Amino acid sequence: MAEVSLRGVAKRFDAIAAVSALDLVIPDGAFVVLLGPTGAGKTTLLRLIAGLERPDAGTIAIAGQDVRGIAPAGRNVAMVFQQYSLYPHLTVRQNLEFPLKSPILRTPPDEIAARVAEVAAVLRIGHKLDNKATELSGGEMQRVSIGRALVRAPAIYLMDEPLSSLDAKLRADLRIELKRLHHDLGATFLYVTHDQIEAMTMATHVGVLDQGRLVQFGTPREIYEDPVSLYVATRLGLPRINALPATLFGSAPARAVTIALRPEHIRQGEGREAEVMRVERLGDQTRLHLSLDGHAIVTLTEAHTRLKAGERLAIRPDRPLYFDADGQRVQHDSVFQGDRA
Repeated sequence: MAEVSLRGVAKRFDAIAAVSALDLVIPDGAFVVLLGPTGAGKTTLLRLIAGLERPDAGTIAIAGQDVRGIAPAGRNVAMVFQQYSLYPHLTVRQNLEFPLKSPILRTPPDEIAARVAEVAAVLRIGHKLDNKATELSGGEMQRVSIGRALVRAPAIYLMDEPLSSLDAKLRADLRIELKRLHHDLGATFLYVTHDQIEAMTMATHVGVLDQGRLVQFGTPREIYEDPVSLYVATRLGLPRINALPATLFGSAPARAVTIALRPEHIRQGEGREAEVMRVERLGDQTRLHLSLDGHAIVTLTEAHTRLKAGERLAIRPDRPLYFDADGQRVQHDSVFQGDRA
């Protein structure tokens, strides 16, 4: 386990700036999730830390050691890829043993056996050790892939969207498993994804990337409640945050062009009247799809609401976020009574 520090890191591929002057500190023992769409620089950043790419500028340090001149095998990192990267002709046991048999590590046989047994127990695949990789389910194969990283006990685990190829139930199950592993091991994880649910449920810290730049870093709650830009605000939250003209509900702070409202931050029963366009019942909650002056708004209400399409509902902002023409946050005093209630 170790702190990982990046200072002024940059990487270009021809005319494309994949990573630009990026500063990031991954605390020892943290579970850091890098969040952003395709092309944001997430995977490039992982590959730079792993040593699979060389930075054009800046420094990368693991446990205080500058690793720019150190080959991937010497960096004491382990990477888990989106695809399983298993040897299909080998058993689960042999796949788990393989990293420890590297000539660089020279791990004694008894230690290999102990590490494989320990990791198999942690991942709950001990009963599959003698199965061929081809005999496993998708979830089991990804557990073995994660196990190949765990057996090495590296300074940091690098994970490149390891759950994205699994179905919804397996993703949910393995999210819980990864969080449990992090808690039990006390290890340092750097995990990249475009999936906001993974970020919210697993991360101790979230870094939001935009075109190779780190635009905000903080706890999931900080990113969700106090985004620095409209771009960041749209990265977290389901349903997606409502982005509307700043004056839709009346006065707005100077320079504000957009008012953004989380679905749960819309007060009902007072304010401007909107039309109910659709009622979406999800069992534990109900989403209301509204229209106000031609603008679509999604809000939440109690599960057994009697509201129907075509009815009218008064709404007003509660805890609004304001942004300027460039999408940057505009701080403000409470414009609406109860904004911070």
